[in-house]
Amino acid sequence: MATDEKKLILLVDDDIMYLKMLHGAMMQQYRIAMAKNGDQALAYLQKNKPDLILLDYMMPVKSGREVFYTMHDDPELCDIPVIFLTGANDTESVMEVLKLGPAGYVLKSTSLMKITETVNKFFKDQARALLGDDGPNADFV
Repeated sequence: MATDEKKLILLVDDDIMYLKMLHGAMMQQYRIAMAKNGDQALAYLQKNKPDLILLDYMMPVKSGREVFYTMHDDPELCDIPVIFLTGANDTESVMEVLKLGPAGYVLKSTSLMKITETVNKFFKDQARALLGDDGPNADFV
């Protein structure tokens, strides 16, 4: 796949080592941009429109939740899909994340391979939805 055909993903996390690990796991399949906090992410989004954002839910200064709300209040940014990264795996925390209505969420404890698979599945499902294809069992008229 040519570089300019690769989907662009913005990774946002205050843990630089985690960002580097995610980048390493995804750089073969995707173009990757990285931000180490919510303000950097929002500044990046003023000039760039990624196909997906993997956004850390809990960050100091500006949380993923605040970034998400800011994006949804901006007509230029509100349609960019977000998958939250979260370290909290208790039911209450997960429900709090899901109430925001992201494209998904991934536990940070999940293997990098599984996170990449989740992203791959997101893009496949998105392409299928755009084509109006419900899969091999779709009814054709």
